[in-house]
Amino acid sequence: MRGATPKGRRIERGGDLSGITTDIRTGLAFCTRLPVTPPPESKLAEAAWAFPVIGALIGVLGALTYWFADWVWLDPYISATLAVAATVLLTGCLHEDGLADTADGFGGGATKARKLDIMRDSCIGTYGVAALALSFLLRVGAIASLEEPGLVAAALIAAHAGARAVLPLFMAALPRARQDGLAASAGTPQAGRVTIALMLGLFVLALSLGAGGALIAALFVAVAFGLMARLAMRQIGGQTGDVLGAVEQVSEIVILLTASALL
Repeated sequence: MRGATPKGRRIERGGDLSGITTDIRTGLAFCTRLPVTPPPESKLAEAAWAFPVIGALIGVLGALTYWFADWVWLDPYISATLAVAATVLLTGCLHEDGLADTADGFGGGATKARKLDIMRDSCIGTYGVAALALSFLLRVGAIASLEEPGLVAAALIAAHAGARAVLPLFMAALPRARQDGLAASAGTPQAGRVTIALMLGLFVLALSLGAGGALIAALFVAVAFGLMARLAMRQIGGQTGDVLGAVEQVSEIVILLTASALL
């Protein structure tokens, strides 16, 4: 009996490690274009705590791209554009697509049903184009204003991790606007996983921006979160995968602008 307990503990730890690895693989499969075999979409809610981890990795890629561009003496604005392009390529424009569809649906539809139909349409309209243009301009401008590669790295990692840290909370806080689609099949993250995601996001913000900067950025993200939640409820009565993409983009922009002002 004395030898049974350590063995049981080893099995339990191995199971926990396997679960963490699976969740990270799930996050990579859904949040990036890396060649990772995607698990069922129903597993996405369980892996939601890992979103900020995936975001930090995306931020690292953007930072390395900026560093290399700066190393070959490219202009900060060009370096910033390349850094954003690298993150977009890695994510496959996942969140940008959500932002464009949300802008088109909220701006162009007269009823909830029509808004949801527009959001599902693969075509992009004027509202979507305008939203994407503003998103890229604000992100590139904020990064270019920092100039120094170390500051850019801090801002990019903070923005990508922090923006994805709030997505599980949004998934849990708002009802699903339709009974099919990614948001419906993904399910609702448990409170514990939502808390872990938020804590990881705050931790990365504090490491990147300092304690004071993290609190300021978190406050602005909270305001943006509340506004997006209210807007989504008024427009379509809840959240969809496209709305989650829009929330990520808005949060990312808010953190980058905060970093630009503070750093």
